[in-house]
This record gives sequence, C-alpha cells and structure tokens, in this order.
Amino acid sequence: MGLEIFQVDAFTDKPFAGNPAAVCVLPEPGDEPWMQNVAREMNLSETAFLHKQADGFNLRWFTPETEVDLCGHATLASAHVLWAMGYLQPEEQARFYTRSGLLSAECQGEWIELNFPAKEETASVPPQGLDTALGITPKYVGKEQSDYLVEVNSEETVRNLQPNFALLRTLPLRAVIVTSKATSPNYDFVSRFFAPGVGIDEDPVTGSAHCCLGPFWRDRLGKDEFVAYQASARGGTLKVRCSEDRIYIKGQAVMILRGELL
Repeated sequence: MGLEIFQVDAFTDKPFAGNPAAVCVLPEPGDEPWMQNVAREMNLSETAFLHKQADGFNLRWFTPETEVDLCGHATLASAHVLWAMGYLQPEEQARFYTRSGLLSAECQGEWIELNFPAKEETASVPPQGLDTALGITPKYVGKEQSDYLVEVNSEETVRNLQPNFALLRTLPLRAVIVTSKATSPNYDFVSRFFAPGVGIDEDPVTGSAHCCLGPFWRDRLGKDEFVAYQASARGGTLKVRCSEDRIYIKGQAVMILRGELL
C-alpha cells in the first residue's frame, strides 16, 4: 500500500486559486533524497512532509530544488489535511516541529490561524541590478536575512510588475518581496513574492513573507491587524495580526486532490 498525498490550495476559499501545496503524511521520518525527488515530481512551489511525534508533528518543506526553513502556505495546507482527514479533531491545536522552531495552527471555523515568528527588516542597499530586474524605481528597500523587501509607490505598480526573471536569477538573493499600501477596498496592503534563489519565479501566495510584511506595515500604518492581498495571477487573501515577536496569519484552504504514492 502506498503513502497518501494531498494537494491543497491555500489562502483561498475556492479551488484553483491561492497557492497549491502537496502534503504527504509519513509513518516515520522520510529519507531526504526521496523527499526531494517527490517534491521535484509534484513540481509545486512547496511539498510538505509530516510524521507524528509524541505531542505534534515533524514538518519539513521542499521546493522542486531545495529544502526551505519556513513556508506559510504549505503549513496551512498541512493543518487543513490533519483536520480534514481526522488526524486531529477541530478543537485540537496542530503543533509542528520545524527548522524554524515550534509553529502552531488553530482551526477557527472556516479559517486557520498560523502562529509564526515575526521577522524585522532593516534599510539596506539593494544588489546592483535589482531595480532593472524588477522594472521599477523603489520607494524603500529593506533586507531580512537573505530576502529583500521593496516598497513601491502604488498598488498599480505592484500588480503590473513584469520582472526580468533571467536577470533576477543572476542576482545574489534568495527572494524579494514587492509591496505597497492598498488602494483596493477591504485591503490594507498588497504584495508579490519572487524567489529565484529557490527555483520559484513567482510564488502565488506566501505566508512566510507576511512575517516580515506585518511588522513593516505596522510601523507605517500604526496598527497591528491587517487584511492583505498577494496580487499574483492566482491571488490570495491573508489576515495578519502582529503581537510582540509573533505573527498570526489567517487563511482558508481547499483540498482538490487525494492520491497515493506508489
């Protein structure tokens, strides 16, 4: 008998939107080369691998090219699978042991709330060629570890970005977040996320980016709670709440595929 694998669209309430992730629940820790091969075969921005521990689940995330330290949408997808498939009851908290420490998720009706670490960026000089690769003039550039955050002058600029991905892949960065204050009703800010350093030209909806975006917009808008929209072609909505050194990110999810790895 094979291993169950699921595909879930995260940060959306309808199929074929948001960010798709594969989720595989293992009976024991997986072999790393095998997990990387499965992620390459699934060919999604992230494939998550879970196995049960005494008081939670070990969770690892792989792109088609590499393992990553933190992934929001695949964590949301994993939590959705655990509740939908009966691994956890709706009133039980999902606890994940990861390379970014202990993360948790709670089922709140149709929404799932993730508890993630906050990440502060600081003003930085961008790598040469970043503005050319993005085709914009930045209003502000900050950096958090290996990722850059670029603020631009309008939501229209964010939505109309057409990066030169060939050039972007040559720059010394893992990923770049482009953001602006929203002018669309019902949203506080918008963003897009490009991750050439891990083999993803554009990620549709990126929960982990909001660990940085939350504190960034808290300082600029003077409040702690936001409704955010990631303006990729698929698009997705996130509710973000800042609390000291943690970020609470809410999203919805839809399971669209259930299969078996043979």
